[in-house]
Amino acid sequence: MLKIETFSLGPLQTNAYLIRGEDEGKAIIIDPGMNPAPLIRRIEGLEIEAILLTHAHFDHIGGVDEIRRLKQCPVYLHSLESDWLTTPGLNGSLRWSEVSPPIESSPAEYELAEGQKLKLIGHEFAVYHTPGHSPGSVSFLCGNDLFSGDVLFRISVGRTDLPGGREADLYNSIRGKLYRLPDEVTVYPGHGPKTTIGFEKTNNPYVS
Repeated sequence: MLKIETFSLGPLQTNAYLIRGEDEGKAIIIDPGMNPAPLIRRIEGLEIEAILLTHAHFDHIGGVDEIRRLKQCPVYLHSLESDWLTTPGLNGSLRWSEVSPPIESSPAEYELAEGQKLKLIGHEFAVYHTPGHSPGSVSFLCGNDLFSGDVLFRISVGRTDLPGGREADLYNSIRGKLYRLPDEVTVYPGHGPKTTIGFEKTNNPYVS
């Protein structure tokens, strides 16, 4: 069973997830966003095995380099966004200068791809390529816990008007992959409260 802690970080209140397994001294982080001080205080004394990124928009990557340097841990990102970490013009931090300085970090150590299985903290995380919000968006499934990034939210979906976004791809990702998961799967999104696949299939007004 996973132990999941949520940190709402930065001006866009991006959800960063600290996840531990049975060995509570080891953890992974999904999407360490901007202004990561609360998360950094929490991981003092923990071994961080990896940073997983659902995608590389600036509000999801603001804490990557600080935590990577502090914990000497690798970063995983889909290959379609491999140069977004290093390029403020691609990760959106130049476009949203009123809420973020230009964000650059070192490239990811590992690339993610559809169907990959990551063995971390004693558990297996399955990688689903779920584009639409951005070309390299991925979701991570571990047991009945899904980390969906900015693809699927509670009673909402990710925006598709940013560079590389595509509405048809987003709906295909949700209907063709996420909605095929069991109804009891809990969804931990990139923003806002958690939900379930079953609840969204019944109540989400954007995609059914």
